[in-house]
Amino acid sequence: MGTATQFIVGFIGALGAFCLGAVIGWSGPVENEVKNSNAYNFTPRQTEWGLVGSLMTLGAAFSCIPVGVLIGKIGRKTTMLILLPPFFIGWLLILLASHIAMLLLGRFVVGFCGGAFCVTCPMYVTEIAQVQYRGTMGCFFQLLIVFGILYAFVVGGFVKTFYFNIACAILPVIFFVLMIFMPESPIFLAQKGKAEKAEKSLKFLRGKDADVSGELKEMSAEGQKEKASVGKILCRRITLKGLFLSIGLMLFQQMTGINAIIFYSTFIFETAGSTLEPRISTIIVGIVQAIATIISILVIEKVGRKILLLVSACMMGISTLIMALYFGMLMKSGVGWLALIAVCVFIIGFSLGFGPVPWLMMAELFAEDVKALAGSIAGTTNWCFAFIVTLLFPVLNDIIGATACFAIFFGFAVAAFVFILFLIPETKGKTLNEIQAKMGEKAE
Repeated sequence: MGTATQFIVGFIGALGAFCLGAVIGWSGPVENEVKNSNAYNFTPRQTEWGLVGSLMTLGAAFSCIPVGVLIGKIGRKTTMLILLPPFFIGWLLILLASHIAMLLLGRFVVGFCGGAFCVTCPMYVTEIAQVQYRGTMGCFFQLLIVFGILYAFVVGGFVKTFYFNIACAILPVIFFVLMIFMPESPIFLAQKGKAEKAEKSLKFLRGKDADVSGELKEMSAEGQKEKASVGKILCRRITLKGLFLSIGLMLFQQMTGINAIIFYSTFIFETAGSTLEPRISTIIVGIVQAIATIISILVIEKVGRKILLLVSACMMGISTLIMALYFGMLMKSGVGWLALIAVCVFIIGFSLGFGPVPWLMMAELFAEDVKALAGSIAGTTNWCFAFIVTLLFPVLNDIIGATACFAIFFGFAVAAFVFILFLIPETKGKTLNEIQAKMGEKAE
């Protein structure tokens, strides 16, 4: 029963990722209706629509570091609950927008709240899990982001924007109602000296008759270690190296074009002249992404992180090159299906490696005393890069064309391959201490 309870609590604790996925996938299905003034009583200009897509990423960038500090002060569960009322208010602003400013503010707010779950969800889920389940449960975050995006594609593809907004607005309400009954992280409670509450949390998760004394003792001992200053732990050479590698992975995760393809998937298929309805094409993309993410979870401990990243970079490079060639030379050749295949290859490649692995390695590359802060910094840079891509893609597409845009993404995919091949260490099968020791040797 304890195993089932852990998985249920872990799934509920990661529902913030599902809410975030709906935010990410929102732009594609509503684009035509919003631009044609059928959704609101105003029509956004191209630059304003670019902001509608990208402001959520800017909001997410602003949230990671403050939330990284907050979860250490008031707890993982409490922080997530505090984020949900403003999350709902953000969706209300989008639902009831009577001016472009309301829509932009709503997108910023849902981005801020959704992006915060990049820090809170993975930490909460891994801290409630036993060691033998931590890897599987740690993947709930990426899985639920993917399913949240698919939810947006399916619902947004078949209902009017007004009802789609309602369907998105109820998600944080459902999350709040379920999360309020879940326990706080036992690790957080133990580190705060609340041994009795930590034991109660562990009993809830492991079973009321389980012996949690050993686990509780280990958690309490970790919390009693002497704390170094923030400046000191961030300036350690091994921490700086971890930040360099983690931020590099986040850079290539975004600059190879994933959010441009997800946010503007409907636009891509329409421009490509695909023979399928754009909404059907984007739903297919969402299904492919979900399947590929599940495959990645099943094989990541067998083939390793580095191999998956290399394969991922190759597949994304090939698909963006095909897209560049398609828009440059093949649009009038009657091969509209080629765009769909190329995007599906990109999504498969991304979901196999660059989707889950950067978040996983972010947790593996840092010591426990710096993980929350360093992870928040890496998460912030990820969303900053996402903001740049989603803001510039529609603008650059108008100025230099789709061919040049996808050629730029291809260049980043090639650079990502080289970065991984020569700089990223393999962490499969290694403990945190072994990874730190290996990185420390190279950092000296």
